[in-house]
Amino acid sequence: MPGYLSHELQRCVELPDHYVLLVRWETLEAHTVGFRQSTEYQRWKQLLHHFYDPFPTVEHYRPVALN
Repeated sequence: MPGYLSHELQRCVELPDHYVLLVRWETLEAHTVGFRQSTEYQRWKQLLHHFYDPFPTVEHYRPVALN
């Protein structure tokens, strides 16, 4: 997938039914446009969206510069 860098899924120690999925993209647009408008996203939705209850919050982050 163009713009995709990596992903990581982590499970909460205190609340084992809580997870965090961190997906790294080259740019915000690689996710919001490239992936979201792709056939791969349609497959993602088909395979996974029925597991979400409630639907997860999607937020975008960038690294913090350390001086």
